[in-house]
Amino acid sequence: MTIVDRKLHRSAPRAGNADDQAQRLFATRKLSLDLAAPLSPEDQVVQAMEDASPTKWHLAHVTWFFETFILQSHLPGYKIFDEKFNFCFNSYYESLGERQPRPRRGLLTRPSSAEVLAYRAHIDEALHALFARGVDPASEIARLVEVGINHEQQHQELLLTDILALFAQSPLRPAYREAAALPQGNADPWLSYIAFEGGIREAGHPGDGFHWDNEAPRHRLLIHPFNLADRLISNAEWLEFMRAGGYANAALWLADGWAVVNREGWQAPNYWEKCNGEWHQMSLRGLQPIDPAAPVCHISYYEADAYARFAGKRLPTEFEWEIAAAGLATTGNTLGSGVLTPHAAPEHSAGTCDRPRQMFGDVWEWTQSAYLPYPGYRPPVGALGEYNGKFMVSQQVLRGASCVTPDGHSRPTYRNFFYPQQRWQFMGLRLAEDA
Repeated sequence: MTIVDRKLHRSAPRAGNADDQAQRLFATRKLSLDLAAPLSPEDQVVQAMEDASPTKWHLAHVTWFFETFILQSHLPGYKIFDEKFNFCFNSYYESLGERQPRPRRGLLTRPSSAEVLAYRAHIDEALHALFARGVDPASEIARLVEVGINHEQQHQELLLTDILALFAQSPLRPAYREAAALPQGNADPWLSYIAFEGGIREAGHPGDGFHWDNEAPRHRLLIHPFNLADRLISNAEWLEFMRAGGYANAALWLADGWAVVNREGWQAPNYWEKCNGEWHQMSLRGLQPIDPAAPVCHISYYEADAYARFAGKRLPTEFEWEIAAAGLATTGNTLGSGVLTPHAAPEHSAGTCDRPRQMFGDVWEWTQSAYLPYPGYRPPVGALGEYNGKFMVSQQVLRGASCVTPDGHSRPTYRNFFYPQQRWQFMGLRLAEDA
């Protein structure tokens, strides 16, 4: 690979004036409260597992982020809401001091939910004061606010996936949003493949507009010709894998994956359970019958890799996925649709049979790429340099977006990443093959 841009990457604010950014900031802050509104105070304090966090913690942590990285340094006369909150709501910033261990965030019954809401109101008032003083769109403050907006959007998705993890463990199987069963989509029995040419291609963010540091620098790489499935793998296809004994066939699994399958007793995707002999899946709309046409979700990298081997295919690399997504609209079944669950692939519209569907929305797509730095990558200086770089080991890259990703919070170069055994997020797969 050859470096195209050797300059230290810095996430730039979106184009526009300070009023535009302020509107997006406070709309994002309001959305977090709207997402928490259906939950009781008891719902908001419980931690489902070590990988998840309580809703109250999410609401406080994103608020701590604005206080710590922006207000303390850039608003004259700002007074910290509560010194103890740095210990309670710091996530993983070692340079900012000790913190509540992640697996024990659910023990933070204090501060109360009311105190957290008061904390948010205090910070929002200070942010209004900051913008009232004037914020240059090209300034360091504007850059940090943009980081804060995108950071809160990430936690909005986590808030919903973590609540699903919690409700799935309740014997009452509560629904986050009460609704009748969604209409099932039309099954698409044929999986088509779209051909992409190889050659020396560029990957990574070009640098115009906001992006995370792990999306840069843009660089050149060799791509061999490949074919990519035009849609995600469906529940119906996953059921075939299960009926064929996929979870019991060691030949399909990576060694680490096979060990997890046996240790955890996996026989189906996460949140699947049988009711009266039929498969159902716990969702944010409660326990629902499996929709055969909808994309399979809540699967680990190990499961996605095993299915690809079962199908005689492979997972795409993150760069193949990025090339296939270039030029596509970054819209789909995301949070704004209100569906809150993956849905069947839309039918091809006229003249679009050569473009993959469902690239943004429904589920994050596992790739076969390890989460590693791009050539020439350097983490940003300071505490924010801990945001991405130190996690570049032992994880896999996912691309796209999910049904609970806030609208506008994805792009072809966006790199999500999780450990290969994790599956509580909305994760699915798309197949690829060598041409």
